[in-house]
Amino acid sequence: MSVKVMGITAGRKDSNSEILLKEALMYCEEDGAEVTMVNLKDYHIESCTGCTSCTRGMAQGKNVGCVLDAKDDKKKIMEVMLAQDAVIFSAPTYDLMPNAEYLIFAQRSLSYETAFLETIGAIEHKDRVAGLICAGGSTRAWQSMALEAMQATMFTTDMKVVDMILAARVPGRAQCLLDEGLMARARKMGENIMTAVRTPAGERTWLGDEDMGWCPNCHSNALVLGEPQWDGLHYPVECQVCGAGGNLEKTGDGKWKFVIQKDGYLKDRTTVAGRARHLEEIGHTEGGFYADPENLKLVQERLQKYKNKQFKRV
Repeated sequence: MSVKVMGITAGRKDSNSEILLKEALMYCEEDGAEVTMVNLKDYHIESCTGCTSCTRGMAQGKNVGCVLDAKDDKKKIMEVMLAQDAVIFSAPTYDLMPNAEYLIFAQRSLSYETAFLETIGAIEHKDRVAGLICAGGSTRAWQSMALEAMQATMFTTDMKVVDMILAARVPGRAQCLLDEGLMARARKMGENIMTAVRTPAGERTWLGDEDMGWCPNCHSNALVLGEPQWDGLHYPVECQVCGAGGNLEKTGDGKWKFVIQKDGYLKDRTTVAGRARHLEEIGHTEGGFYADPENLKLVQERLQKYKNKQFKRV
């Protein structure tokens, strides 16, 4: 069977995000992969309405899908995406983060929560790998949440990120073509993707730049002070992306590193088991709200004050 690799971009046509993605995909194709690519600008994707129908269904052990599936192209893309062995995502950076078109698409994936769908037998388990590319006109300073935000959208569909590229200082359209090193790095991502796909799932590991990021687990560059979680678990410092917990320790040369403690992987969002703990949290919080009719009654009574209040509109 041939390897299936898909590229998904939200960038302008014939510009940096799309070009870097195509360079990676061309390597995959040359190495024998069956390649598919979509630019989200060619499709209609509705914003999530926040109706929580999908998560309420999950809390009851049901696959109810998304209420918007018949209104746009999300389901069509997802059915192809979930059949892939690997997916490379690419987006431009706007205001420190990947652009809205990418986020709108990715945040609609909750109704496709693979860990849940596998649990109830709606789909078979599939081990997928992913590569992430963000491109912007500045250094990391003005792209500081770009890759991290993209990483945060990988958990829902169980994508193991094996490589990431932050393309910096490419503000002009297709300017990346002047940077031979950057283009070579994009091609290297294609090679890393093919290597990961051909590696047994249990042996797959990080193939990107060795020193990338603070977190030794997901290689993100974002740490936050920990706080008690819903079940009481508390870490002094957490990775903002994968949720691994531990503390900062000074090295012999006077620098700092993030060290994950012994139980620091309990809620690792990059694993099915870690995400299952989050499903428990959803079941606990949503279930506790909807299970008590008094809660719903009180909310409806108090809601009237806000439904009837109107302000001047633009």
